[in-house]
Amino acid sequence: MSESQTPMSVDAPRLFETGIPNLDVLLGGGIPRRLSLIITGNPGGGKTILASQIAFLAAARGVPVVFATVTSEPHDKLIEQLSGFRFFRPDLVGEQFFLINTYAAVKKGDKETRDLMVDTVRDRGAKLLVIDGMRSLRDVWRDESRMREFLYELGTVLAAMDCIGLFTTEYASARLMDLAEANTLDGILSLTMKEHGVRRPRRIEVMKLRGRPHLTGEHFLEIGDEGIRIVPRLEALPPPALDSVPPDGRAGFGVPQFDALMDGGLPVGSTTMLAGSMGIGKTLFSLHFALDGARKEEKALFISFVEEPGVLVARAQRLALDLKPFIASGALKLLFKPPAEIEADDLIDGVLAELERLGAKRLVIDGLGTLELSVVDADRREMFFAALSRRLRLAGLTTLFTKEVAKVAGGELDFSNTPIAILGENLLLLRFVELRGRIHRILSVLKMRDSKYQSDVREFEITDRGIRVLAPLRSAQGLLTGQALPIGSTLGEGAGKETS
Repeated sequence: MSESQTPMSVDAPRLFETGIPNLDVLLGGGIPRRLSLIITGNPGGGKTILASQIAFLAAARGVPVVFATVTSEPHDKLIEQLSGFRFFRPDLVGEQFFLINTYAAVKKGDKETRDLMVDTVRDRGAKLLVIDGMRSLRDVWRDESRMREFLYELGTVLAAMDCIGLFTTEYASARLMDLAEANTLDGILSLTMKEHGVRRPRRIEVMKLRGRPHLTGEHFLEIGDEGIRIVPRLEALPPPALDSVPPDGRAGFGVPQFDALMDGGLPVGSTTMLAGSMGIGKTLFSLHFALDGARKEEKALFISFVEEPGVLVARAQRLALDLKPFIASGALKLLFKPPAEIEADDLIDGVLAELERLGAKRLVIDGLGTLELSVVDADRREMFFAALSRRLRLAGLTTLFTKEVAKVAGGELDFSNTPIAILGENLLLLRFVELRGRIHRILSVLKMRDSKYQSDVREFEITDRGIRVLAPLRSAQGLLTGQALPIGSTLGEGAGKETS
């Protein structure tokens, strides 16, 4: 809504925007006019913060708001609690944001309470009425039919006055569905805190909304300095209505012998898993991939869950990869995301926004296992990664994920029945192999979807000049399992002979 528009006028849009972008996404664009919604959840869930944030953002746009409390607590306590959030505007209090305490009226009865609220809304010309703490009405009146009548009549009058009702109450959502609020009010928002080990991730769900299609299910919610922040589940968001045609071209690693195995590099717009044992060189290969893009004016974003940008730059420098000029020019961006409190929807929401801001063409996520575990609900991991794959493809990104293989030796290399399988359009393997008392590094291209590649097994070395890929190995079998058997000659035969 532009500042020049009269808020909630006859010519205004049918939807009232909450001012919280992703909440409006959940609601299908905003709160339908003349409806009354209730925010429910156990204590500490963020109900008052959410209602207050909507109210202050509306008041800041010029929408007159009445904020009613129903307990005997003084308003200065509420103001003090809200003053730490960025949405709080003390200059709005008393004018656009008008506080009333209805406790005395509540003690008298439902009619007195309703009349006080309606009269105040009318006198102030309010287009949003917030009632914080609706449960207290039931606790005082102890009469379910009285509560039902109050809600029905208040909702009817507010609709006639073209005023939205936004209420909070302290019930678990299952309990609320058995009460008058569930049938009488037009919408229900549920705020919950889940148990996940020692963490308590917050969730928001639109359980009911009359007359408006909306996103169902639970979504990420966080309380921070700015107030409530919401991120919809990635798979719940409708994808862009695009019939994407994969672009031609290859995205190389800047390692000629390795790129030659893939006919020049990874197909542009594809997703690739680079699997390997701990310490084999996955991060180094990934840095090569990102740097090669930066050199070719294909901006790259590199996400690390383990090493800070400074550590990555220093490691690369020791191997003759100078990242600094490309970071300084903006062609390469390194982001560090500590894994302790990561949630996948929040992470990917930020990554997609950063990719769009940069105009990046290449993405590296160094640690697919961490990303997989950050999808708190294991049952939705497959749907999440399917949605992620589609979003990356539609954005025209060439994406490289690293995946740690748990065993240094062994034959368990099948990802086909895992949630991350969809990300493996191309599968590259790096592995340690032991033969005749020496540990070797080997690589191979296991799969490339609809693309030409060579399946030779190659030894590679990591030197102070970067990665060197050596000649095809013909001296042993079972190399990819890590349990190699000699075939008449040593593995080292041909070492140092680079292919052309």
